[in-house]
Amino acid sequence: MSEVTVSVGSRPIREVNREIQAALGAGHKVNVVDTRSRHNLGIGLPDGAKISFEGSVGYYCGGLNNGAEIDIERNAGWSVGEAMAKGKITVGGYSGMAVGASMRGGLIHVKGDAGPRCGVAMKGGDVIVEGKIGYLSGFMAHAGRIIALGGADGACGDSLWGGEVWVGGPIESLGVDSKVVEPTPEEIAEVEALLASVGINDTSHDWQKIVSAQQLWHFESRDASSWLMI
Repeated sequence: MSEVTVSVGSRPIREVNREIQAALGAGHKVNVVDTRSRHNLGIGLPDGAKISFEGSVGYYCGGLNNGAEIDIERNAGWSVGEAMAKGKITVGGYSGMAVGASMRGGLIHVKGDAGPRCGVAMKGGDVIVEGKIGYLSGFMAHAGRIIALGGADGACGDSLWGGEVWVGGPIESLGVDSKVVEPTPEEIAEVEALLASVGINDTSHDWQKIVSAQQLWHFESRDASSWLMI
């Protein structure tokens, strides 16, 4: 697969993304340079595409990913991989708020820390964070799995509807209607196999698995006063 270089600079992002799509459509691997932390790069990329971003990117990079393999050399702003359906995104540094917001599938791997609301409203897929996840991570997630090796800030798993948050470090506090349960050996083996697939072979973590306590599943307006006390 030949490689095409696309430079961002101060060019209009729509023009840059059209050039990226054209190169990918022609079967090339794309290397994006001079990114300048610009927003909305690499949106809606197709299945089988391979693209790398030199330096850091801004908000929403890799949003609506439909199967591309995306590699970000350094840091990413808000909502990397928002609403992605499948594919893989790797962030070599830190990532801002709302990693994988509303994602439905695929894998996002952040090698540093992730900001608040990691995996907010996610509907499937996996988010691996080698560092710490910020406050309200997993907020209102319906499915999928967040795996944080370095711990979690406050209100972790707040209003979690489904899905799981796995934490291999200290948890500052749990959010509303979430609880810690003991993972089975089979579940631990599955998580550690996923980590090994991205080159993380440390099996020394004392995993805490956070799931919904399911009290909000059965909310009725007549119980509003009780619900507010959860």
